[in-house]
Amino acid sequence: MSAPPSSRRSSRARGLRRFAEPAAPREERCELCAAALAEDAHRHLVDTERRVLSCACTPCALLFAKSGAAGGRFRAVPDRYLTDPGLRFDDTTWELLQIPVGVAFFFRNAALDRYVALYPSPAGATESELEPSVWQSVLSGSRLAAVLEPDVEALLFHRTDGHVDCHLVPIDICYELVGRMRLLWQGFDGGAEARAALANFFAHVESRATSVDRAERP
Repeated sequence: MSAPPSSRRSSRARGLRRFAEPAAPREERCELCAAALAEDAHRHLVDTERRVLSCACTPCALLFAKSGAAGGRFRAVPDRYLTDPGLRFDDTTWELLQIPVGVAFFFRNAALDRYVALYPSPAGATESELEPSVWQSVLSGSRLAAVLEPDVEALLFHRTDGHVDCHLVPIDICYELVGRMRLLWQGFDGGAEARAALANFFAHVESRATSVDRAERP
């Protein structure tokens, strides 16, 4: 016996609603032990072989906090923000780096034993094609570069109003910034929303940063 038309219409409507309604957010889990993770309060590991970030719970992150743990494949991203009050970069220095936007970050790739320079763009993280020897000459006198941990920390540059600020930061927030700019970017100059997000991001970095004079290796 077939269902009445009203029942069939109700069934079809329920089926359509499954596609029209937004899907429930997927719970984030540690990529090592599958433990549930808090949305905005979990750690990251750098997979040095695949060159990707992995989400991790605090206990798993602590297992890889020391360099060389588990053969060195995974490294926990530290949570330190440093600044050097004596460091000065000007427009001339920035022009040497040939970065076409006002933000860039540098990290040392341990496997290649050299700096890699990236900057945000509408397409995501774009790698600079400048000769690494130029980056080395610019960064070699920096105390921040001297304490930079390979693969897991970055030197983050921000050029505004004729001067350049530099901070040592966890590398995961650099990729967070790249993703945010890719999502918000509009037009040629990024648009008001992207500029506001950029200003808030660097205000947060500056509020977290302490002087390199008090730095301890992670």
